[in-house]
Amino acid sequence: MDAGSENPRGGEADEPGWEVDPDDESGAAVVAAVGRQLKVWREAAGLRAAELGAAIGYGEDLVYKVEGGRRIPRPEFLDRADEVLGAGGKLASMKPDVAEVRYPKKVRSLAKMEARSVELCLYSNHNIHGLLQTEEHMRALFTGWLPAYSADEMERMVAARMARRTIFERSPAPELSFVQEEVTLRRPVGGTMVWRQQLEHLLEVGQLRNVAIQVMPTSREEHPGTGGLIEVLKFPDGTAVGRSEGAFSGRPVSDPKQLRILELRYGMIRAHALTPRESLAFIEQVLGET
Repeated sequence: MDAGSENPRGGEADEPGWEVDPDDESGAAVVAAVGRQLKVWREAAGLRAAELGAAIGYGEDLVYKVEGGRRIPRPEFLDRADEVLGAGGKLASMKPDVAEVRYPKKVRSLAKMEARSVELCLYSNHNIHGLLQTEEHMRALFTGWLPAYSADEMERMVAARMARRTIFERSPAPELSFVQEEVTLRRPVGGTMVWRQQLEHLLEVGQLRNVAIQVMPTSREEHPGTGGLIEVLKFPDGTAVGRSEGAFSGRPVSDPKQLRILELRYGMIRAHALTPRESLAFIEQVLGET
């Protein structure tokens, strides 16, 4: 369920805004509605697309693409169009809806689940979990993926992952438990400075009262996490959803019996890992070695 596996292909890096995902019907509907409103206000103002583009600092082609629901406009596009067309805030008021659909559909679904969760249990064995990554670390990871992301895709991925970090600011705060394999701390993603900043960020987040970060030393001979990542999200009504690369074909599950298996594995992983206090000391040690 971590968004690190999302792959929103299709975007033009030379144009402001984001390409519409053709498989995202609900998102495409929002963008189409915004485009229709923009066209209505432009025609009511007696402006051609080229004139509106010139007035707000964008090209005629982009105006047509936004009106046609083929391009997701940036917030500043809607602000300028609202002012020039005298829409009285009606175009600008659509910014929250547009801001949400600019993220890949699967990322939006994950963010919504995280937003209503009361407890998260997260074991990562290849990379530092997305919720714990710094922006520079994210960019370095995405840069290394193949086929390469365009600049437009990169911005969408980073923005989506950064938006999910608001979970640390929620009140009441959810309980967040992370177990990271030692190798994820020792891989110098992005070079020494980015690596150091990432370790410092882990130490900072690990001090939060509702966050527990544990490290699984490579010296542990075996543990239940060798099958791959594990994620379990629990909700206020007692329901939950979980996923593991090593169980149930990697698909999300909500059946209590299946969740029990994931929770049992995660509990054993935590038992094999260093304690939160020992883990912070370990991260400090790694930081000192960089």
